[in-house]
Amino acid sequence: MSAADGSGSWRRTWAQSIARPRRLLLAAALLMVSAAGFWALYQVQQMPMSDIVVYRAEGEAAAAGGDLYGFTVSKWDLPATYPPFAAVLFIPTTWLSLGVLKILGVLANAALLALLGHLSAKAAGLHKAAYSAPFLLAVIALGLWLEPVFQTFVFGQVNLALACLVLWDLSRPDGARLKGFATGIAAGIKLTPALFAVYLLVTGRVKAACATLAGFLCSVVLGWLALPDASVEYWTRRVFETGRVGKAWIVDNQSLQGLITRVLHDPDPGLLWAVPALLTAAAGLYAARRVYVRRGLDHWGVLCTAVTALLVSPISWSHHWVWCVPLLITLAAHTRGIRWRQALLAAVTLAFAARTMWITPHAGDLDLHLPWWQQPFAAPYPVLGLALLAAVIWWTRRSAGVPAALHGGRLPAPRAAQELSDRSPAP
Repeated sequence: MSAADGSGSWRRTWAQSIARPRRLLLAAALLMVSAAGFWALYQVQQMPMSDIVVYRAEGEAAAAGGDLYGFTVSKWDLPATYPPFAAVLFIPTTWLSLGVLKILGVLANAALLALLGHLSAKAAGLHKAAYSAPFLLAVIALGLWLEPVFQTFVFGQVNLALACLVLWDLSRPDGARLKGFATGIAAGIKLTPALFAVYLLVTGRVKAACATLAGFLCSVVLGWLALPDASVEYWTRRVFETGRVGKAWIVDNQSLQGLITRVLHDPDPGLLWAVPALLTAAAGLYAARRVYVRRGLDHWGVLCTAVTALLVSPISWSHHWVWCVPLLITLAAHTRGIRWRQALLAAVTLAFAARTMWITPHAGDLDLHLPWWQQPFAAPYPVLGLALLAAVIWWTRRSAGVPAALHGGRLPAPRAAQELSDRSPAP
């Protein structure tokens, strides 16, 4: 879609919203109620937004040429864990007071949540909804209460920004100028998006994979030019110190390693985690490639890759799972009139909203001593992620005869997808 087409869609849908204001008013009222609930909760229990404090401290260290990886801040003694390139990007946070920065963080994340809803709807074939004001307001109002999104607001995290950057980049048509470069930049801020380069490679898009690598290398070079000593320290030592990020066994960690450490009651499972992680990475990329090649659904391939990256990362805090937003919107795009899909959507939504990991005993080291029946409640996201990959592999066991090029590497519109799914159930 060209820029002109996009601006035209915005004008048409905003005109329709004004002509039929009922849905717009209902969505605005829902957003006001949601915001009021968020504010009331903030009054009861102050939200630390501790990651914004860390980002600001990283920006200060970068601006002053200080020891980027030698400080800790907040009452939790949090260190800097991002590459030097990220610290350079955080320098503008030092221009504002911490109070103003927290307010802007909430507003920015609200805008990014709407943007993620827009990008997700476009990728899922919901083009009308993607440009609809009521839809985007509802995404903010309801998406805020999904646990990963809520935690992103609470900590002042950058997860929504990175998800938007990657989804915007990879939703562009194959052959688009510098497709993949922005994903490489995202990997330069947080390493996890680097797996998308492998996805592009295994699906035959070598040029885009190289662009992703180029974007990542540019971030490394820029970080080295600005902070040479910190760059050497990070890429030779700090990047391997996963324990610096946090304890892998606490319920906050919703990665495969977190699940395995709690199941085995062992804080350092070693090969008992490494081998399953490698197998999961292979299976996840296999699922992503199959859904792209056999169904022509690039968006599902991107989702499978995102889930795989979150599973195999040593630590994936619950707020890293903001990819639940595009996942839920994609599932919702193909549920009309199909009861089992509606039930599936409800179940997945409940899994991301229920916060079961926080109701399991987790004070001190109780996370390591959970009985077997509490393990699924302590690790809802990795369990759901593994189930998603298995479902996609099963669904794509036979080719639907639709090559990836048919839809330009994008998810077809819901009606087209429905016609395909009549021949084979969708995940």
